[in-house]
Amino acid sequence: MAAALAQARQPSGSGVVILPDVRGLYTFYEQLAERFAQAGHHAIAVDYFARTAGTTPRGDDFDYQHHLSAAELGQVQTDIAAAVALLRRRTDSTQVVAIGFCFGGTHAFLAGSNHELDLNAVVGFYGRLNPGRLPRPAERAHSIGVPLLGLFGGNDPSIPAEEVGQFDTALRQAGVRAQLITYPNAPHSFFDRSFDEHREACDDAWHRVLNFLEHLPTS
Repeated sequence: MAAALAQARQPSGSGVVILPDVRGLYTFYEQLAERFAQAGHHAIAVDYFARTAGTTPRGDDFDYQHHLSAAELGQVQTDIAAAVALLRRRTDSTQVVAIGFCFGGTHAFLAGSNHELDLNAVVGFYGRLNPGRLPRPAERAHSIGVPLLGLFGGNDPSIPAEEVGQFDTALRQAGVRAQLITYPNAPHSFFDRSFDEHREACDDAWHRVLNFLEHLPTS
């Protein structure tokens, strides 16, 4: 697999595993790793598709469909485990959080139910809640054993408010420490593809994520 590691000069003690959208290790996610490092959190952005797509830079014209079908749940979870292990080995990260976007957001939610990954929390930006060939995160809520933050766009037909409500209910019934936030006018991928048009929502989401990282339970 390919990955981009950014180490914080003034580390907080927590590390972030970034799970990209369908573009894999796209420039935005390399830059996001640096942004987390500047905020004091070691970060590594992983690439699910390097095995089939190679490690050349990804552009907006990346044809991800073939590679997406090859990135099965077990493989992605293995990639997450490798990234967690690298962060703990190469940095002073005592707590590690998986933060995913779209395809990666769904995998972040599902990772919260995999106790073998040694994660301390998960964050999903507009992770699909009815993802077709993947399990529905609501179905795994009873197994999620870490704090969870979900960030959604209210103007996102691919993730209806009804599905967000069902996920919220499942999390509450399971006793998961979770918060789901919906930005009313924001579309899908508002944070990574349309920042300028939705700056207020993006700024709020960024501060919520940093606050979430800063207030993780110690045990």
